[in-house]
Amino acid sequence: LSLYLGAVRDFLVARGRVNERLAFFLAVVGTLVSIAGLIALLVPPVLDQTRQLIVVLPATIANWEAGIDKFVGRFPAMREFWQPGQHQVLKAVYDQVSSTAGDVVPKVFGLVHVFIEIFAVMVMSIYLALQPGIYREWMIALFPPIHRDLVRDVFRDIADALRSYIVAQLLAMTVLAAFTAVGLWLLNVPYWLTFGIFTGAVAIVPFFGTLLSTLLPALFVLGGPGGGTRALLVVLLGVVVHLFEGNVVAPLVMSHKIELPPVLTIMAVLVIGKLLGPLGLVIAVPTLATLMVIVRRILINRIYEGKGFRKSTRDRMFVLRVPAPDGGVLLPRVPPLDVLVHRQPVLVPIPPVVVQTA
Repeated sequence: LSLYLGAVRDFLVARGRVNERLAFFLAVVGTLVSIAGLIALLVPPVLDQTRQLIVVLPATIANWEAGIDKFVGRFPAMREFWQPGQHQVLKAVYDQVSSTAGDVVPKVFGLVHVFIEIFAVMVMSIYLALQPGIYREWMIALFPPIHRDLVRDVFRDIADALRSYIVAQLLAMTVLAAFTAVGLWLLNVPYWLTFGIFTGAVAIVPFFGTLLSTLLPALFVLGGPGGGTRALLVVLLGVVVHLFEGNVVAPLVMSHKIELPPVLTIMAVLVIGKLLGPLGLVIAVPTLATLMVIVRRILINRIYEGKGFRKSTRDRMFVLRVPAPDGGVLLPRVPPLDVLVHRQPVLVPIPPVVVQTA
């Protein structure tokens, strides 16, 4: 959140030519107004469609079970995994709802605790975005002086990578939600707005969010008339929208500041999601981006490539003073500096000093 507010502030300072305090105030107010506008515009129809979706969910699940029973009837070997007529899906959903409803009071207190933590994080993010230099320099001061320039550069690269990720992710979520909602509306899919918002929300989880948001609306049209064709069209719509976002929108916004290999991204989601639960699914990609910057700047550049940990503050060359063939010292025309390279110097001979003795 602090990086997002800082990015908006820097954009307003660069483009709007306003001072940082005013730009930060406009960033906070603009964000709150935008969120309030989106809530007022989208929440009522989404809640209405969600309520209708919950009402028809049992009938939809029954249609799914009927289709599975028909499939198992054609392939008797599948009876080992699925027994027709036992309503296993409905029973699983009922058991899950019952177990959740049984812990209503702890769930309510848990939600209150979560809201308090979210509010505290928002307040800390605002203070951090308002004066980032203070906290950054205090962090840098914890390192030895010889390493502080390198640490400052690493922090800057991490901030750039995370800003690129945040901006790209917000734009990707918006594009996916809008395009999916419009496409589902054109295909006459029920609850198109709810599914569109859901697609944008789960896009924060790479790969798995894409898979879930593509298959879920297809399953809801599968039991209706022309279900197979409509489900295929819905899946094709999801594939096209995600390909457009991944190959057109994301590269334009990322500006090659952050490149995450797909295999590492999936592994990060699996590992961090296993360790931290739902929170891990959200922070997996930012954590991976941070680790990649640290590995590239410190492990690869400084250790493996032998550049060391002392930052060179000047780019000019260091020239050794050597004895002249005819005596004296050969002095270069450039001042001595701190980077040793091989060079043919421009030399000025100094005549030898003759000392006469009596």
